[in-house]
Amino acid sequence: MSAANVTAVDRVIDIFEAFQASQRPLSLTDLAEAVDIPKSTCHAIVATLTARGYLYSLARPRSLYPTRRMYDVARDILEKDPFIERMTPMLERLRDSSRETVILGKRQGDAVVYLHVVESEHSIRYSARPGDIKPLHSSSIGKALLGSLKEAELRAWAEGRKLPAITKATITDPEALVADILQSRRAGYFQTRGENVNDVWAVAAFFTVNNETLAVAVAGPGHRMEASLAECAQLLVATCSFIARQFPSK
Repeated sequence: MSAANVTAVDRVIDIFEAFQASQRPLSLTDLAEAVDIPKSTCHAIVATLTARGYLYSLARPRSLYPTRRMYDVARDILEKDPFIERMTPMLERLRDSSRETVILGKRQGDAVVYLHVVESEHSIRYSARPGDIKPLHSSSIGKALLGSLKEAELRAWAEGRKLPAITKATITDPEALVADILQSRRAGYFQTRGENVNDVWAVAAFFTVNNETLAVAVAGPGHRMEASLAECAQLLVATCSFIARQFPSK
């Protein structure tokens, strides 16, 4: 795929996220400004999306808004997801028993992509969205996925790597990160204490299904998680073990 095609895909996504942020119809001028592209370029993209049935136009005021088509496409895709549909009830039970937000994630290059989020019912909670991208080194899921590697592979990944500080608590020294991950692996779960989001603590564990390594995290405000971390870790490990047993090896 050429750089121009990649840029066009980015702009289409930006247009839908502009509607998400505004939550109202937008004129062509509004969209071009929100996405920061020339009006002529925006017009070409919008014309294609309208012709394909993803946007519709309003006469007064002259503006655009998405149809349900993108929602229906996404819903149909998600209904056949190989992991989420079967895992959701188990993740919801973990949320209910831990009373904190539960996240399913997978490695994507040198980052973690959240596949599913079941938020806590507390008014003060850790909030996230499916599709969020997080660094491997600062997130509990990332640490868990790194912890799934053989020690030699882990050390090779970490050697000489620059680890940016996401918060003041982020581990930025590669040797210290390796030591933390190896110690956590012996404990059976991985944790962060405000390393990815200030004042958010999390515990995570990994498991393998259908030759895919995934991880689940339980995350919440530090003042609650500090007191319940051991209990959350126990519930988490049991849930991951149960999930793995539901997907027999092929």
